[in-house]
Amino acid sequence: MSIWYGICEVLPIEMLQWDFMKNALLAILLMAPLFGLLSTMIVTGRMSFFSDALGHSAFTGIAIGAICGAAAPIWVAVIFSVVFALLFSFVRSRSNQAADTLIGVFSSNAVALGIFIATLGGGSFTKDNKYLIGDILSVTPAEIGLLALVLLAVIIFWVIYSNRLALTAIHPQLASSRGIRVGLSQTVFTVAIAVVVTLSISSVGLLILNSLLVLPAASARNVARNLKQYHLFSVLFALIAGLGGLTVSYYLGTSAGAAISLVLALIFAVSFALRKVRA
Repeated sequence: MSIWYGICEVLPIEMLQWDFMKNALLAILLMAPLFGLLSTMIVTGRMSFFSDALGHSAFTGIAIGAICGAAAPIWVAVIFSVVFALLFSFVRSRSNQAADTLIGVFSSNAVALGIFIATLGGGSFTKDNKYLIGDILSVTPAEIGLLALVLLAVIIFWVIYSNRLALTAIHPQLASSRGIRVGLSQTVFTVAIAVVVTLSISSVGLLILNSLLVLPAASARNVARNLKQYHLFSVLFALIAGLGGLTVSYYLGTSAGAAISLVLALIFAVSFALRKVRA
């Protein structure tokens, strides 16, 4: 971290005079490619609503961890989210229901269970508001190190599974005939989303996390002409939104996560307009 702080010291940027802003900026630089790459797989795999459902399950896991007296309820949330993802994959593989229907069932029950547990005995979940809203300005060096490890894991996963997931989403039968284990690929993917979503909610916030997992790739699809551009634009848009949102939040005193989400929405609007013009 001392090297990063030294780099920030020589940059003529006012907000980088504060250590918490230096930490937040480094977190953004790690989260941009993380969300950008994961977004392409989520959008291509038509799992946008599932990432939102996982966020709800993470909140339930945090509530369970808190009521059990866990020192770090976020790790209980990770375990619960992984179990949730595996259960969803199991039910999905053995049901003829549409994926969005199953996601709705799991999501609504996860929210209800989380609120029920958090309010047992007349309790309140206001103490867990940081997980709903998020606060990237309070990110610690240890959390940044964890983000770096998660990013490395996602890059490895993207290299191995990106093409497989794309073919599985477009034509599952063809993917299976090519020797791709469709069920295993989808299960590993859902578990990967579960881990990333859960570890990110304290920094970004549950209420806006899904926009960061969907909008980068959705915007990229508006302007990309091939798969290479699709992934590149997704990461680029996530980076622009992260830097822009962090700057806006500093000068206007707003939530950084909300500002990032709104910048992403603006990018999507502009990319959609450009798509219409090019068409």
